Amino acid sequence: MIAELRESFPTATLCRVFDVKRSSFYEWLQRLAKPQIKREELKLKVVELHSESRGAMGSRMISKGLKAQNIAAERSLVRALMREANIVSKQRQPHPFRSRGVEAFVAPNLLKRNFKATAVNQVWCGDVTSLMVGKRWVHVAIVIDLFARRVIGWAFSLVNDANLVSKALRMATQIRTCPPGLMFHSDQGCQYTSRKFQQELMSHGILQSMSHRGQCWDNAPTERFFGTLKLEWVPRSGYSLIDEAETDMVRFFVYYNRTRLHSYNSYLSPIAMEQKAA
Repeated sequence: MIAELRESFPTATLCRVFDVKRSSFYEWLQRLAKPQIKREELKLKVVELHSESRGAMGSRMISKGLKAQNIAAERSLVRALMREANIVSKQRQPHPFRSRGVEAFVAPNLLKRNFKATAVNQVWCGDVTSLMVGKRWVHVAIVIDLFARRVIGWAFSLVNDANLVSKALRMATQIRTCPPGLMFHSDQGCQYTSRKFQQELMSHGILQSMSHRGQCWDNAPTERFFGTLKLEWVPRSGYSLIDEAETDMVRFFVYYNRTRLHSYNSYLSPIAMEQKAA
């Protein structure tokens, strides 16, 4: 009522007539105006996080990302702001199982889907995926430390062979120690069953573990990582040049390790999780 009559009567008079303190009235006006300002600022933050993830983040992850910046925002509010900004998250698509052919050697499944490592350098997992670049396939091998899901080794090649996975493993061993009992888990791909890769593991005293045949969930963390890579990061138009693809992959590995929040880590990045546990 006072707000409506202010154009015709002095505010002080109206407050006196309605027995309202002027300070209380002005405080109410500020509260009334403030949410709209905050909402627009929050919407910009939502758009910024969504854009930084290349359109991958949904309302849940954005809400967690805002919380990491000490900004409280319920998921329902984030969802509404996303609708207002006309942005949506990418959705993971199912993919068919692909046979990897005949194996020359199969190590026992020592991991047995126990993906909850209790310390760094306890269990490493490796896998390979392929990206179409121009009219050629570029193969990407990675090594992930299961403790915080941190990518610690990678390699690129036009040939998907034992040299590719060995190069990724060597990168991991150069930046990490290999304590006794360290396990390396992978699927039964011919790269990992090769004598060359077995010798690479033995030279560092690493135990080898392999998924059961046709059981992709035996190596779920790497499957999920590559799903995230292709869903959230790789441009829909693909890459034209090999150098462009490799540079962008490295950029993703850095972003994933340092910035991307991981639900397994209670919404900390892999590096933040390792630092917290140190």
